Amino acid sequence: MPTKYETVIGLEVHAQLLTESKIFCGCSTKFGQAPNQNTCPVCTGFPGVLPVLNKKVVEFAIRAGLATNCEITPTSRLARKNYFYPDLPKGYQISQYEQPICATGYIDIEVNGKSKRIRLTRIHIEEDAGKSIHDVRGDASLVDLNRAGVPLLEIVSEPDIRSAEEAGTFLRILRVILEYLGICNGNMEEGSFRCDANVSVRPEGTEILGTKTELKNLNSFKAVEKALEYEVRRHIDTLAEGEELIQETRLWDPDREVTRSMRNKESAHDYRYFPDPDLLPIIVKDDWVGEIRRSIPELSEARKARFIEQHKLPVYDAELLTSRRDIADYFESALKSHRNSKALSNWIVGDLFRVLKDRRLDEQLYITLWPIPPEALAELVRLIDEGKISGRTAKTIFAEVLDSGRFPNEVVAAKGLEQLSDSASIERAIAQVLTDHPKQVAEYRRGNEKVFGFLVGQVMKATQGKANPQKANEILKRKLTKEN
Repeated sequence: MPTKYETVIGLEVHAQLLTESKIFCGCSTKFGQAPNQNTCPVCTGFPGVLPVLNKKVVEFAIRAGLATNCEITPTSRLARKNYFYPDLPKGYQISQYEQPICATGYIDIEVNGKSKRIRLTRIHIEEDAGKSIHDVRGDASLVDLNRAGVPLLEIVSEPDIRSAEEAGTFLRILRVILEYLGICNGNMEEGSFRCDANVSVRPEGTEILGTKTELKNLNSFKAVEKALEYEVRRHIDTLAEGEELIQETRLWDPDREVTRSMRNKESAHDYRYFPDPDLLPIIVKDDWVGEIRRSIPELSEARKARFIEQHKLPVYDAELLTSRRDIADYFESALKSHRNSKALSNWIVGDLFRVLKDRRLDEQLYITLWPIPPEALAELVRLIDEGKISGRTAKTIFAEVLDSGRFPNEVVAAKGLEQLSDSASIERAIAQVLTDHPKQVAEYRRGNEKVFGFLVGQVMKATQGKANPQKANEILKRKLTKEN
């Protein structure tokens, strides 16, 4: 009988922090600048310079730790992680090793309707390396040190993940948490949210971990899931053929959708960690932790539960609205002006999401300038609810508000779009339609109900689309069922 294997996955996530300056110097962290523009003697590793720790980095680390149920370490230390690579100008990276700032947290995920807790080993702070560029000149590689010294959080999970789907879910939830906290924009394409995965397999029912491989070059959730699925299959196939796995680092090739060997996997002793002699221990006092705890906003999962309970929204709507903090804020701002939660949700997740995507506004960390103010969208929904405009007319008004910036009431008044709701006016229009189309009237009265839609269309045409559809339908049906 073939051996059944269990997948064991642990993740190491690097989240770039949204500070204005680097972790140990005053250089800008702005993305997309000319190569080597955001540099100074400190972040480029000149001899004799001294690093100074950015306090905001420590605050952001504590925020992340509190939001992921970690213990905040009262005293932590920065250490030198020694290795040589062309984009590491000092010849070592300042990180944390034996005394990280956050420890033993967890994140709860839900996959296939089942809840699961993924434990966190640690969260620690460190500096990023630079970037090697190999495809600009054929005869040499180049180095851009703009990213060197940019502050990172490394978030390390326990090997509690059992499938590629669980890994993807964990990463999505973690990214939303960091975005809600306002400490990372979560942009995987720009490298501000990066993931390495450690994967192994073992026979079901055993506790001893198998030989693991580390996967790199995972720059999207899809890449993470595909790479893990491939690597698990490779592990199982290798063992089934009686061959041995080796501990190594492998790269994901997104074009061929395979992993390939990069190098043998290093161990901690290979890096020769030791406390950085230029940096003092980080002392975190309880009153500062309390102050940071009070500043943490309501997070996505809590907000979703509240939207379902308080605003009676379906789970699907609540998940979409709370997928980003700015969208949830927009929804609640609109609710202050008009409390039809389901209608507002429909407009946001339908029409507004389309506009955000078309204008690429959803690529921003936090949208402050919306294409339609929340009060304007609320006004549009209120006009529908009050019977002043139809849903069809509302689509036209929505487009006009987008183009002109005017509020819906202004557009309705300027273009004479208010819905015709008085019965007398609608009855006069219907009487004329019935007179003009005797053949269709006769067909309907003989049982051909399909012509009813045609007659409704004629009524709307006669009223220039302004007739209240519900009233027009009621009156037309009553008139058609009258005896001649």
